[in-house]
Amino acid sequence: MDTAFFSSRTEAFLADLRVLMIDDDPTCLKILEKMLKKCAYEVTACCLARDALSLLRERKDGYDIVISDVNMPDLDGFELLEHVGLEMDLPVIMMFVDGETSMVMKGVQHGACDYLLKPIRMKELRNIWQHVFRKKINEGRDIESHESFDDFHIMRNGPEESDDGFLISDNMTS
Repeated sequence: MDTAFFSSRTEAFLADLRVLMIDDDPTCLKILEKMLKKCAYEVTACCLARDALSLLRERKDGYDIVISDVNMPDLDGFELLEHVGLEMDLPVIMMFVDGETSMVMKGVQHGACDYLLKPIRMKELRNIWQHVFRKKINEGRDIESHESFDDFHIMRNGPEESDDGFLISDNMTS
């Protein structure tokens, strides 16, 4: 494998990663924002979950990943997680103050792709791109499986005939 090619593609991917971060604690929000920017991510920070949800709805393709605190005053982090999962299909990482197993499990059951325990370390933030990358790979597999299904459908049903009795081939446009 050409590591120079892989490394330059990875760097380009990382530089374009758009993160929406939500935390009602302004100090934590500011620190995490600086840490994420040091990772070369493009960061939008919100203090309120409802504002974040509005941003996500306004800019449907404006973000690649969401990082949200669980305990928010205006909208429970799990509710936000459900809205994002249903409306945007983005990876969501939940932040917890403690690692209580039931809370972490609830996050995962509601669709979180990962969780972070506060205080968050730089190493953890550097690796969030993997969730976006994994999602893109899975989307590619979904497309391939649909294409394979179409090929299977054509093989199973045989070639199609036009109204005048001629066979329609794959490379014909009309």
